[in-house]
Amino acid sequence: MPAPSAKKQEFRMVPPPPVSKPHVCLSTVLIMTSLVLMDAYLVEQSQGSRKLGICVMVAVGDVCFLLVLRYVAIWVGAEVKTAKRGYAMILWFLYVFVLEIKVYFVYQNYKADRKSLDLIARKALTLLLSICIPALYVLLVATEHMEYVRTFKKKEDLRNRLFWVIVDMLDVLDIQANLWEPQKKGLPLWAEGIMFFYCYILLLVLPCVSLCEISMQGIGIMPHRMMLYPMLSMLTVNITTIFIRGSNMVFFRDARVSSIFMGKNMLAIGLKVCTFVQYQRHQHHAPLGPDLALQHSTQAQPSPGLHKSQDQPACPEELAQDNT
Repeated sequence: MPAPSAKKQEFRMVPPPPVSKPHVCLSTVLIMTSLVLMDAYLVEQSQGSRKLGICVMVAVGDVCFLLVLRYVAIWVGAEVKTAKRGYAMILWFLYVFVLEIKVYFVYQNYKADRKSLDLIARKALTLLLSICIPALYVLLVATEHMEYVRTFKKKEDLRNRLFWVIVDMLDVLDIQANLWEPQKKGLPLWAEGIMFFYCYILLLVLPCVSLCEISMQGIGIMPHRMMLYPMLSMLTVNITTIFIRGSNMVFFRDARVSSIFMGKNMLAIGLKVCTFVQYQRHQHHAPLGPDLALQHSTQAQPSPGLHKSQDQPACPEELAQDNT
């Protein structure tokens, strides 16, 4: 039995995982830039003596978030070359949680001051979210650092599936942006609340599901077997957003409903259903595994005793018995 000192020495000799410093710096800059820009919206919307108080509050909040981000970003950078994305899910949850809280207050300020029709600032807010949120997701997945995915075809298949996640995020952001962009007739208060927090939950959960699916696949990742996110997004994004946009267009006469995204969701439903059917068909007609194939070959192969009895000449006693 080894001594405790030997165990401690062996434990200390394990090198820490290498940290990708460019990945840590890029993700930190992207997160803090988006949060600071949202703070600029909050400060600009304040008036009089409130502006100084809001500026101090958002500055203290950003410093506290940066202290937490200092450790979480390093953990994410340490696992970026591995097959795990656990810390990436934690970072995504923290970022979207804080960012959407600020977006909510910006949206409420725009709603309270409906006379201020600063179209450029509102469109810039939508553009900011449409760039920063998908960009952080691409950084956290980090397909270019997946050295264990060696074949080009498999890596491209993985990128295609991640592209669906990005398109779904843009779809959700388009619905959420309808709340602060100028509109002729506002939606009821309950409808606006349901739309905002439903989009909030989707942005929190769905990318985490995709990251979890990548982490569960491990080193031997098979993109064609990643069916959890496509089925979940078909129910929560493609089907549900069609009903949301259709209700806004029919019941509330919302002329800004995106017909392009409605068509995209209909096509996505058809493609995902076909993909799921092909996956189930492939599972039923999949070739035998190595153990089953070995067992099948041993059962089909005749026993050596049978070959021996067929090839070996008969004994003289058996020949005499047959002749009689």
